[in-house]
Amino acid sequence: MSSVADPSVSALPLPAREDVPEGVRRLWDRSREVFGFVPHVFVAQAYNGEQFQAWWNYFNLLVNKEGHLTNAERELLAVVVSGLNRCTYCAVSHGAALRHHTQDPVTADLVAVNWRQADLSEREAALCAYAEKLTLTPAEVTPDDLGPLRAVGLDDHQILEAVQVIGMFNMTNRISTALAMVPNVEYHSQAR
Repeated sequence: MSSVADPSVSALPLPAREDVPEGVRRLWDRSREVFGFVPHVFVAQAYNGEQFQAWWNYFNLLVNKEGHLTNAERELLAVVVSGLNRCTYCAVSHGAALRHHTQDPVTADLVAVNWRQADLSEREAALCAYAEKLTLTPAEVTPDDLGPLRAVGLDDHQILEAVQVIGMFNMTNRISTALAMVPNVEYHSQAR
């Protein structure tokens, strides 16, 4: 495998295009077409191409497809979890997505640092509080913690999707942090 070290992207060497599976190359090409760039996470994790594709398929299903929560709610959870975990890559990249879905750059920036200072609905605040508890003190989570989510109108499908998104971002934050992934500069100006 030919690879190139690029500490401005990741702590691990980056695979060459010819060394990744065809599905990864298609994702890179599609990203360049849609976003105008290839997210660093798509390159850094592609070092192990098959594992990356498995991660991407589940991530894409949870975050980018029509689901039980809105796109803005899923991105809200991503930013809260990423901010709590101090995952720079995910807080910045999903902060850009939250700005896009809400058309509100102020709230997205506040959520990344302290969601309690953002002007959130009761439903959004309940989701954030649950994400915070599950992220910071998972051993203390009990079935009773679902009560506030139900009280703001979330059904079981929405609750399960919230739990899955929170879990995905806790895992993804660990990967991004461990690999010292740096956000693409393009994220900083998106939806501003």
